[in-house]
Amino acid sequence: MTSTLYQQIQQFYDASSGLWEQVWGEHMHHGYYGPDGNLKKERRQAQIDLIEELLSWAGLPDVQDSRESYSILDVGCGIGGSTLYLTEKFGSLGGNNLRSDDGVDRNFSRSPGQNKQDTRVKATGITLSPVQANRATERAKIAGLESNVNFLVADALNMPFPDDSFDLVWSLESGEHMPDKIKFLQECYRVLKPGGTLILATWCHRPVGETAGELTDAERRELSEIYRVYALPYVISLPEYEEIIRSLPFTNIRSADWSKAVAPFWDIVIDSALTPSAIWGLLTSGWTTIQAALSLSLMSRGYQSGLIRFGLICAVK
Repeated sequence: MTSTLYQQIQQFYDASSGLWEQVWGEHMHHGYYGPDGNLKKERRQAQIDLIEELLSWAGLPDVQDSRESYSILDVGCGIGGSTLYLTEKFGSLGGNNLRSDDGVDRNFSRSPGQNKQDTRVKATGITLSPVQANRATERAKIAGLESNVNFLVADALNMPFPDDSFDLVWSLESGEHMPDKIKFLQECYRVLKPGGTLILATWCHRPVGETAGELTDAERRELSEIYRVYALPYVISLPEYEEIIRSLPFTNIRSADWSKAVAPFWDIVIDSALTPSAIWGLLTSGWTTIQAALSLSLMSRGYQSGLIRFGLICAVK
């Protein structure tokens, strides 16, 4: 990454992650509100449901106790919300079959550290933010998962891992920060083990081309403002991601647009930002965080107009 962009992303998350955790919790990503986005849910439950729905959509099998090991890479791990959740889900021995809010039995625990952990399950999270990496490490210790997970400050375009290192590469809303989408996906492919799975969920803009038409000047201006506020170099359409993925030796490639399913998230976050504790936290967290909070409506409007999309890619090496 360019040093300027690297610093912008680092500073943005160094400044905002503490407030996000305090007000909104450990999961720094969208929630899932049903295929049409019309289910009413508590926001944190919706975020957990997004993880579960992604795993189900990707057809990722539950990790069995009999396998030798399972290694996970969380690219853009934040403060470790997804990393710890996946580690516990895949590492719980004799976990309870808990019933989620939609009535489906799923073999996972809602309380980190509740079950005995299988040390054969290892997870690594990478982020550009030292503040996030340190906090994620603290949270792993609190959850009793310090022997299972490791958090690093690292560049996703030049990952410090050997080829064929991970069974699962998980990227939940980090692709939009990558200044070179091709290099990013090449790196994801490189570090996957043969037979390993990539699950990518990322911000996109609407499809373009002869049928859809090119982006208008107004749309470009709207995207530029989102880029500026959230330290993004640019985003691309889901078909463009598919084209990149198909240029690599992946198999079993699947894609989906879940924009309707996640769109309610931003209005819910806007409502929750109006509490006294959130307002005070914003005032003490610095201008970049204040600016991002004041611009939450950009994303809400982007989903409403169809300019902003939530794209999924799943593929196997």
